[in-house]
Amino acid sequence: MPETPGAPGRRDSRSLPRPSRNGGSVDRDAPLYGALDLGTNNCRLLIARPARDGFRVVDSFSRIVRLGESLSRTGRLDDRAMDRAYAALALCAERLARKGVDPQRLTAVATQACRMAENGPAFVERVRRGTGLRLRIIDPSEEAALSVSGCLNLFDPRAEAVLVIDVGGGSTELSWLTKGASGFDTVAWMSAPLGVVTLAERHPEPEGSPPEWYEAMVADFGAAIAAGAPDAPILAELFRTSRGHMVGTSGAITSLAGIHLGLRRYQRDLVDGLWMTRSDCERAADRLITLGPAGRAAENCIGPDRADLVLAGAAILEAVQRAWPCERVRVADRGLREGLLLQRMREDRQQKPRRKRRRRRNGGAAVTA
Repeated sequence: MPETPGAPGRRDSRSLPRPSRNGGSVDRDAPLYGALDLGTNNCRLLIARPARDGFRVVDSFSRIVRLGESLSRTGRLDDRAMDRAYAALALCAERLARKGVDPQRLTAVATQACRMAENGPAFVERVRRGTGLRLRIIDPSEEAALSVSGCLNLFDPRAEAVLVIDVGGGSTELSWLTKGASGFDTVAWMSAPLGVVTLAERHPEPEGSPPEWYEAMVADFGAAIAAGAPDAPILAELFRTSRGHMVGTSGAITSLAGIHLGLRRYQRDLVDGLWMTRSDCERAADRLITLGPAGRAAENCIGPDRADLVLAGAAILEAVQRAWPCERVRVADRGLREGLLLQRMREDRQQKPRRKRRRRRNGGAAVTA
């Protein structure tokens, strides 16, 4: 039986843009760019070189730092959490220097933990003084837009609507897009102040990991959706009738995909771009509950650092699927960092024609104004 393009559980490369960050031929003389994302749970860095249809990754770094640990209770960044994040950022600064990335081509941002914490700006200043990295605290709307930009080539071009779910450590951004004449346009978005760290802290895992505990997390995030999601019956109908699909981007969702595939070790090329059904997601979550904390920690696709967080991510995804019923979910091992790179490279490309137009003839020699 022939495969159905875009069917859940398939990675269809015939009719969809290839789900890769490595975009075609590369100019070896092109400059390197960097994108750094300091989140509530992770510190991530990408170094890449522009390519014809995107970019090619030269180096990457990711470390779980749990910067937002206890933040929801105290309103401040914990000293040990800041030390963990600072150490990871110092390593990022070393990698950037070693690769020769021009600081002018680095975009470094911080998200919910630094937004929410009373001492967030002070920590950003500490990082600047100690490492030279200039982190910019971005607001939820920019975070949502960048995540959408980083996932665009995973959208099914035949879909009429897409819901991008960016599950962070301290917040979750949801973006609804519909297809127009020139592509997909964002028509609504929301940011819920709950991510895998904050949700897990609000619902500590009891002995035996009972289903009631998981359901409480689903209900908690469901209430957050109800408070901020758009009242758009026509848009909801597109998802209910399978004319729309979801894109899920986060470590928790990629871990869920790894469990679904039964991977012995995480493989990005199998996970990024994977189609899953709603039932696939629910079965993977059920397996994670059954495994318990020790079993989850032993899974190579999860590990001890995510063992207590991955089910919070699964609960967030399930709450969204209940509120916006949709059969197809596409897993994205990409998001904000990729959006930062693409945005900056696009800005530089747009500036080049302007510089050329400013060239004038002066005594027979071309001079740049």
